[in-house]
Amino acid sequence: MDIPMFVPVDLPDALWNRDNMRQALAARDIAAVFRLARQYGGLSQSRIGIATGIGQGRTNEVFNGKRKIVSIEVLERIADGLGMPDRARQLLGLAPAIGEPQDSEAQAARIGITRVFAAQATAAQEIRDAAWQANEVDLLAVRALGLIGLNDSLLREPLTAERAEPVKARVLLLDPDSPAAAHRAHEIGESEESFTAGIRMSIARLRELTDQPHLDLSVALYNTLPTWRLIRVDQTIYLSMFNGATEGHQSAIYRLSAAQYNLLHTGFTRQYEDLWTTAERLI
Repeated sequence: MDIPMFVPVDLPDALWNRDNMRQALAARDIAAVFRLARQYGGLSQSRIGIATGIGQGRTNEVFNGKRKIVSIEVLERIADGLGMPDRARQLLGLAPAIGEPQDSEAQAARIGITRVFAAQATAAQEIRDAAWQANEVDLLAVRALGLIGLNDSLLREPLTAERAEPVKARVLLLDPDSPAAAHRAHEIGESEESFTAGIRMSIARLRELTDQPHLDLSVALYNTLPTWRLIRVDQTIYLSMFNGATEGHQSAIYRLSAAQYNLLHTGFTRQYEDLWTTAERLI
């Protein structure tokens, strides 16, 4: 699946104020711009290529100094794809973002995407803050070790903390005995044994939470090839994807907010409920 090019990645605003970034922009040193976006924004080469429409091979050539970007059209695509503010665009020698970028962002909002994060690292604080206050949390993952399976994972502390009413959490994990698990292990270059051991470890760690007084936890196993990684905190969905080379925490994360006619939010909510109904219940 291609990430829509009309939705820019979400980079820290302070990145554009860094002296080395300003120097790179003024010199139109796109290799340096990309390296700084990777270093301070958590973007992979693949994600940069998709966001800017350059492609993985050419992006790699830019990173390695084998290709210079001089075309104004390509520079505009890079500025739009990286979500450059006007001050950064002007340093690059481009006009301020008017007209189409705003229209495109409005289009993204209409289809239900209210924000895009470069990766889990840039969305983590918002998700954690929301989880501390949540009444309901749903997770669709593969192993979920980074989400809830380990002591220092993203959601374990907020979901087990003391609160007035228990938070209701449902966790869908990939069935370690399914053919889909073997397929996914092969996709990411892990042995089937080590890959499925991670899922079983997560299951064991989740069983430890069943006596938590402030957490109403349910866990089930699905057996289809994982494509989407979903975190629903009350009515807000944080959606990322799995592909042959990317884990869910490395992918861009789309924030989907519940609203009238929001087809993406409605569709993924329905998909989760259907998957939960057909999954094998463990806890």
